[in-house]
Amino acid sequence: MPTRNLLPHHFAPLALLTLMGTGIATTALQTTANPPIKPTPQEILQPGEIRPLPGKLDGMRLFNSNSPEWIKTSGILLSTFPTQGKTTPAAHLNFPLTGEFNLFAHHFTHTPKDLRTLYIGILVHNPGKQPVAIAIPAAASYQLEEAPFKNHPMLLENPKGEIFSGPGIRAVDTVLRGQRQPIFPDRLVIPPGEYRMLLNHPIPTKGLARPVNGRSTFMRLRSSGNVYLASLALFAPLNPQGQERSPTLQDWRSLLETGHFAGPRDKTPTPLEATSGPLIYSRVAGIQQGANWVTPITDPGQRTLGLPAPGRSIAYPLSTLHRGRLGTHQSQAGKLLVRYGDTAYEAHGNYATYYDLTLPLQNRTPQPQTVTITLATPLKEENLSKGVLRFRQPSLDFPYFRGTVRLRYNNDLGKPLTRYLHLWHRTGQVVEPLVKLNLKPQEQRSVRLDFYYPPDATPPQALIVQTGDR
Repeated sequence: MPTRNLLPHHFAPLALLTLMGTGIATTALQTTANPPIKPTPQEILQPGEIRPLPGKLDGMRLFNSNSPEWIKTSGILLSTFPTQGKTTPAAHLNFPLTGEFNLFAHHFTHTPKDLRTLYIGILVHNPGKQPVAIAIPAAASYQLEEAPFKNHPMLLENPKGEIFSGPGIRAVDTVLRGQRQPIFPDRLVIPPGEYRMLLNHPIPTKGLARPVNGRSTFMRLRSSGNVYLASLALFAPLNPQGQERSPTLQDWRSLLETGHFAGPRDKTPTPLEATSGPLIYSRVAGIQQGANWVTPITDPGQRTLGLPAPGRSIAYPLSTLHRGRLGTHQSQAGKLLVRYGDTAYEAHGNYATYYDLTLPLQNRTPQPQTVTITLATPLKEENLSKGVLRFRQPSLDFPYFRGTVRLRYNNDLGKPLTRYLHLWHRTGQVVEPLVKLNLKPQEQRSVRLDFYYPPDATPPQALIVQTGDR
């Protein structure tokens, strides 16, 4: 996806070739380097039916701060505060939040001047005349150093959350398990008219072998009243001795009121009505409408999902987006209620959006049937001329989906299972199923798959139900 090939994990590893030779005094040393012959890519077609995903995003708000992704100057990342009294009115979107909402912030720094520590702050203000309590049922924030990008096998059991491949991926995994890191309180009370910090945490680069670091934060929140929030980036202030110190609440308030946009700005997005030319999605900075997609997946007008014919499949594209709808004419990208003019038009990719999908499978035939359920990343397309998903062997050498999903079902012995699976999929890769079940004639059995769409994944994906061995 355009503008996403910027993270450190996207840098191709260096290939080192050592040339060695032997000879005698009268023989010249000769070396040759023949590059390996790459196999001819083979297109693999997935026959079957492609259906839009049932249901829709709910109306819950998501504070989505992901632009600029790379920060070199202090400033405002995303502010829902009113414009009055602010030095940069355009940086404030005047959008109070209340009730249940989620917060996602995902930013990096690279070789800052003097290797100064960058801090990310989440400032919250109670504009009312009564105290406001914010409950924090689940929250996590990780540095890139705490959750580095790594290559993994395509599928690994991950019962304890010890496998991850990036800070955002680890953060949404923690919240999926309903956990809250000890660095967060379970409740934050804000007196009338006052300010408090939901987050005030560093992104250090000094002392690292490579001065690149980042921080990803994801929080589920519930506020008893209206609040304004801002995500802010501030390089560490210095004390009189010239040493770094942590920013104070007053430092953050001053930045909010007198600061400008953090920089440098990301690429400006291509207008949605454009039909040709390069497509730039850009990064997201705004309030997303829709944080959860919760639905049963059934046949139209039915309460169950009948198995496809043997050897065939039914595919449900996930996280579809503008020019990547896999022939469904359905875009699942969250609408942005407020945004900045140089940031994404939609929450493409739906980072940190919760998918909760239940498949009430039913074998409607008189014979036993084997069924597999697979989460895969087909080649991205808008319209499918052949009506089938396309894969590639070998796959493109770029990871498109990395993260943990949760699977709940009864196995063939009737035992209820809950499995956490870490997936690491390249573009167009043919991957292993999440689960394989044997259904008796007329048997019905439900499989529930849920996950927060992992940051630094690239859409779209597809959930594939197939009858017969793969």
